[in-house]
Amino acid sequence: MTIANHLCLFLRVPRIGRVKTRLAHDIGVVAAWSFYRARLERTIRVLAGDPRWRLWLAVTPDGAADFPLPRGRPVIGQGTGDLGRRMTRVIDALPPGPAVIVGADAPDLTSRHIAQAFKALGHVDAVFGPAADGGYWLVGLRRRPPPPRIFDNVRWSSEHALADTIANLGGRRHVLLETLEDVDDGAAYQRWRRRR
Repeated sequence: MTIANHLCLFLRVPRIGRVKTRLAHDIGVVAAWSFYRARLERTIRVLAGDPRWRLWLAVTPDGAADFPLPRGRPVIGQGTGDLGRRMTRVIDALPPGPAVIVGADAPDLTSRHIAQAFKALGHVDAVFGPAADGGYWLVGLRRRPPPPRIFDNVRWSSEHALADTIANLGGRRHVLLETLEDVDDGAAYQRWRRRR
């Protein structure tokens, strides 16, 4: 049996007023929705065609049928609870093999980053893509042996999210990839626009 690499894109169905709410506070709901939808479509396009992994779409809300998802991509509902509970649920539902989770918030994400993450999981238990704000744009787990519950009691949407998650590893080996910026607020959005 071949063990596959599983890449899971966490996404929220792009509905106006329901996505990028912190960003919407700074730039408006329509602009935040437009940004998110464009980044989501780009992220799927960049990551979907690579044969080194199988791309899964983890969608919230569960069962949302009003957004056209790419055909041929397996879809998993995220379920309820905070981000940690939803990520745990999705990781546990995937078939055997290393698993990496990303979102569509890091505009500079490329397939090279994903390949680096899976390569690192060949010799460590976890890999993180640190975000400039103290969170992370990528998390990956080898899943063999089964990892501890690394997403419990994490202070999400704070500068402590990465440190809390690493502390939950209990000393297991991990690697940090390069730092990218998540576009979560108006200041990050303006920096992204200047880089384009």
